[in-house]
Amino acid sequence: MANDLFNSFMNGPDEKGRFGIFGGRFVSETLMPLILSLEEEYDRAKDDPTFWAEMDDLWKHYVGRPSPLYHAERLSAHLGGAKVYMKRDELNHTGAHKINNVLGQILLARRMGKTRIIAETGAGQHGVATATVCAKFGLKCVVYMGAHDVKRQAPNVFRMRLLGAEVIPVTSGRGTLKDAMNDALRDWVTNVKDTFYCIGTAAGPHPYPALVRDFQSILGKEVRWQLAEQEGEGRLPDTLIAAIGGGPNAIGLFHPFLDDKSVNIIGVEAGGKGVDDRMQHFASLTGGRPGVLHGNRTYLLQDEDGQIQEGFSISAGLDYPGIGPEHSWLHDTGRAQYVSITDKEALEAFQLSCAMEGIIPALEPSHALAHVMKIAPELPSDHIIVMNMCGRGDKDVFTVAKHLGFDMSDTEEGRSFED
Repeated sequence: MANDLFNSFMNGPDEKGRFGIFGGRFVSETLMPLILSLEEEYDRAKDDPTFWAEMDDLWKHYVGRPSPLYHAERLSAHLGGAKVYMKRDELNHTGAHKINNVLGQILLARRMGKTRIIAETGAGQHGVATATVCAKFGLKCVVYMGAHDVKRQAPNVFRMRLLGAEVIPVTSGRGTLKDAMNDALRDWVTNVKDTFYCIGTAAGPHPYPALVRDFQSILGKEVRWQLAEQEGEGRLPDTLIAAIGGGPNAIGLFHPFLDDKSVNIIGVEAGGKGVDDRMQHFASLTGGRPGVLHGNRTYLLQDEDGQIQEGFSISAGLDYPGIGPEHSWLHDTGRAQYVSITDKEALEAFQLSCAMEGIIPALEPSHALAHVMKIAPELPSDHIIVMNMCGRGDKDVFTVAKHLGFDMSDTEEGRSFED
């Protein structure tokens, strides 16, 4: 089956928004007109040169694209084996890949005459990006964030409020990303006239997984020409590695290479305390099965009765009990491999990146780097790994300090954020 589908990987989803058996549009009748109007507007925008001209201008002059493709020489030498490159999307304005997609969605919202933008956020990077672009265009911004994440991602909460966003803590469930997305969807149903839902992950009802992927594909497109510049014309990565919660940064890196059979593709899920420790992880492709959540069918962490399970991860951006439907499809067809990394391994990678390259990574790409650390020593020196450094770690320093046993309670910053 995988071989039969290989030449069509770049063509999904189909007209019903499905990647094989995954994806689709499972929403209430109230939301269906909004979803259809968004699909129609995006179809028009895709063929409108003025839309992409505005996107290109903003990517270049506002976001700071292209982000560098950086050869991590000391890290490569330390690990031995493969040559490691980092796609440095943590250098974007707002500090992560999220703004790539937010710009596109908010330009669509403006074309549709929407004046109020809502978003969900876990680690806070999508919320910061949404608040940032709303401030630029003078749009009202409301961000739903799990109460648990509000506490552990306090620096980003402050940034969102500085940018003029209303941040609403969500106390239902465990107070994490899933719960924030639930409340954002409820808001959207209630405020259909003036509100646009800016989804931060490559999930949700069609067309969200496809349009988020398309906007994030700037990542993989840049890597293609950047690597050719550094390694010679026609040179492709041998392996691509990215961290995955819902999976927007990963699908953005992967998608432009899906039809290149020589490129090995690896997504890294949050293994938490270990995938053998029941539901103490967010590795939905390892410990889950297909089901429906947030408007699409995909792999989910669920019990025997289909109830969504609450997992665990040190990373606020990876603690989602599902994965984007295109990733589920790539997993089942065998085009991509998906692995998991524990909190402990991610913390080790976080520290190694700091020590070897002077780059403080977010905990999300620390998971990807941890897998690089596992496989690079066993690969030949001419093997090229490109990993996505999809976010910077200033938002995570207090979380990391706590787990490493460093007492920050005596600092002014520690007191203010703890308070």
